[in-house]
Amino acid sequence: MRLTVVGCSGSVPGPRSPASCYLLEAPYEGDIFRLLLDLGSGSFGHLQRYIAPTQVGAVALSHLHADHCLDLTAMYVQRKYDPAAPYPRLAVYGPPGTAARMARAYDLPERPGMTEVFDFREWRDGDAVRIGPFEVALTRMAHPVESFAMRVSSQGRVLTYSGDTGPCEGLVSSARGADVLLAEASLTEAPDKPADLHLTGREAGAHASRAGVGRLLLTHLPPWTDPGRVLGEAESSFDGPVELVEAGASYDI
Repeated sequence: MRLTVVGCSGSVPGPRSPASCYLLEAPYEGDIFRLLLDLGSGSFGHLQRYIAPTQVGAVALSHLHADHCLDLTAMYVQRKYDPAAPYPRLAVYGPPGTAARMARAYDLPERPGMTEVFDFREWRDGDAVRIGPFEVALTRMAHPVESFAMRVSSQGRVLTYSGDTGPCEGLVSSARGADVLLAEASLTEAPDKPADLHLTGREAGAHASRAGVGRLLLTHLPPWTDPGRVLGEAESSFDGPVELVEAGASYDI
């Protein structure tokens, strides 16, 4: 698999990156299949630095907060009004209610909403879904809305993407033995840290250590979070390779 970080800013787009969006590519049926993990605020424009939007094979949404899904509205406009349209309906996987959420986001009636452009497919905790060359296993995370970690496997390699989560056993099980854990680390250690919302760098490292992952990639840092503190906290609790991702970075997994 090849992972490209399209956007990695947490909660809002930042000065150097749009919000969450990750491009996964792998060989499939004599071609390359391209799966997007999330499509957050501002990411659709940056996606076009790497591929044409029509090359996307499917979109997988971890949850329905704006910084993880809102640019699906931009993709809808492109696929509906591009002079080369109509295109085949694009598979969009997400939590229950994804189709209605996206219709409201663009002020459309829920029926048909965006269903003429997208083939919405709902997933739930414990599901395992085949998407092109990828096997995607879902685990519910600790977050105010229904949010899933995705364990993505292809050709014997494994990437776990945390989505948004507070500390939870589900993340350890989802990342068990993964080659790479792409983990949110939105917060720094503080006595008043909110529960069941986001991870600190130390917590991301501790989950990676318990899961026995090969490499830890830290993401989803808001513009107001000190990246040096997050990295230092993660390095204090995880002995393996760890780094902060940046928009445009690519990794072979």
